[in-house]
Amino acid sequence: MRVLEVCRQKKITQKELAAKISMSPVGLSKAVNGNPTKETLEKIASALEVSVTELFEKPNSCVFECPKCKTTLVVREN
Repeated sequence: MRVLEVCRQKKITQKELAAKISMSPVGLSKAVNGNPTKETLEKIASALEVSVTELFEKPNSCVFECPKCKTTLVVREN
């Protein structure tokens, strides 16, 4: 699951996401790394403003994150 990757793209910490969906950071971590319920997935997706399916999609190979400044860079074809 790509929850942490989407969090980085949205510039939100796991702790902030947990607070938004009324979960403890530990509870969120267990859900993300385990077998989350449909309801939890929907809450996560809603808080991150993405679809549930986007939490599972392979990352776009044209999107890169700068390791120094964490800026997301998108390469597009003309």
